[in-house]
Amino acid sequence: MDRTPWISLTTDYGLADGFVAACHGVIARLAPAVRVIDVTHLVPPADVRRGAAVLAQTVPHLPEGVHVAVVDPGVGTARRGVALAAPRGLLVGPDNGLLVDAAEALGGVTAAVELTAPDWLAPEVSRTFHGRDVFAPVAARLALGAPLSGAGPAVDPTTLVRLPAPVVRPEPGGFTAEVLTVDHFGNVQLAAPADLLAPLPARVRVRPDFEFGAGREAVHGRTFGDAPAGGLVVHADSAGLVAVAVNGGRAVDLLTVTPGDLLRVAAG
Repeated sequence: MDRTPWISLTTDYGLADGFVAACHGVIARLAPAVRVIDVTHLVPPADVRRGAAVLAQTVPHLPEGVHVAVVDPGVGTARRGVALAAPRGLLVGPDNGLLVDAAEALGGVTAAVELTAPDWLAPEVSRTFHGRDVFAPVAARLALGAPLSGAGPAVDPTTLVRLPAPVVRPEPGGFTAEVLTVDHFGNVQLAAPADLLAPLPARVRVRPDFEFGAGREAVHGRTFGDAPAGGLVVHADSAGLVAVAVNGGRAVDLLTVTPGDLLRVAAG
């Protein structure tokens, strides 16, 4: 493959320790001219679904390159380390469902390999730090133009681990959908595509599945300011999904939901 001078990093490593710096250091030693974009290192620990969503929603907007993602509660177990090729980039990380949605966002998996070639890895591979010892060195070599096939044997893309599809259920007068993510601002992103929201009127009601009653009134709007201060607004977000926000507040605190909960949005 051609040289791709960009690597992105998405992890749950946090910022209090040296884990991120160690990955940067490995890449810099092997490929000093390659530039690195830190997507985030604040994925909640071991939250593979959140990491997968952040990665898939971000990679289409990054330069074509090698995208490393490490949210890896199964590190050191029998789970595979893999590298995936897609028409608009490469992805490197654990085979636990973290990478596949991002690969689809880049055009779909065209090839996959298991990361087993000793010469591509650190001389000694820690059982608990594959980000440093497996994924970073593999990404550096790929960014320098090494062929994907050199990293290890081919993997049938149909055997890659995929996360369960989130719940999205169209219903009379509205829909019920799973909470996919909650961002830094407390906005609640649903797994529902924005076209499910389009037919609904200017006033809707929002109710978590675990509550009874009619739910909370919300504005069906285009942006946060369409609701009064402190009011709920349901809108299509920048990823083309339905999101619930509070003008000047945090929707997650008002609705008391977490990723995986179900939220019903219906005509008011």
